[in-house]
Amino acid sequence: MTNLITRIQSVGSAVGLTYGSTVIGSIIVTIAAALLGAFGIDVTARPSLRLVMTTILLQGVTFGGLSILYLRFRGLNYTFVSLSIPDRRDIAVTIGGIGTLLSLLVVSSRITSALGLESAENQVVTIGQQNPTAFLVLIPLSFLLVGPGEELLYRGLVQGTLRETLHPTRAIVLASILFASIHLFSLSGEGKLVYVGIAFILALVLGATYEYTDNLTVPAVIHGAYNAIQFTIAYLTATGGV
Repeated sequence: MTNLITRIQSVGSAVGLTYGSTVIGSIIVTIAAALLGAFGIDVTARPSLRLVMTTILLQGVTFGGLSILYLRFRGLNYTFVSLSIPDRRDIAVTIGGIGTLLSLLVVSSRITSALGLESAENQVVTIGQQNPTAFLVLIPLSFLLVGPGEELLYRGLVQGTLRETLHPTRAIVLASILFASIHLFSLSGEGKLVYVGIAFILALVLGATYEYTDNLTVPAVIHGAYNAIQFTIAYLTATGGV
């Protein structure tokens, strides 16, 4: 009975971290946009500024701040999140992970096309297509904030919390489900479940690399590089470079 209660608590904490961080982050972004608007700066009319502000406040301030508060609330040391300078094995896993994510994306895209399915579009991509320079801004932010921030929350805390009471495989799967599901709030168009399904598969790789290397730097770099490559291709496509 005690084990069941602790498992329920860990799952509840993981769910709370996932959706709570998004809600809090959205509130912070809304307040910041309103404050800027009071000074005559309309972020809705400046896509690049909007993306930078959202990324800094969500993946940076919110995810980072909540991570610190969560660890302090539970009385955990910062070592709860395993982080270190990558060694040779970590570097090899990182390179392999980036290649794996890109390969899975290509395969998934071909399968969905063959089945006649459509994938929803992330709102970030929609904004970038209207203003391609936004993609250029997102390339460095992928390494600086998006990869580190999201991996800190979803792998470091969510997966780490689940792993305290669940088998590693179950922790990876459940954390990946939560990670994929949160993307629903940033999608537009048809095929949202297709997009979420692909995100889930990719998240499994990130979770597995963290479990294998016990170093958050690895999935953070993989995630950042994967996003940066996608944004680079999107920019070249939008500007006629491809």
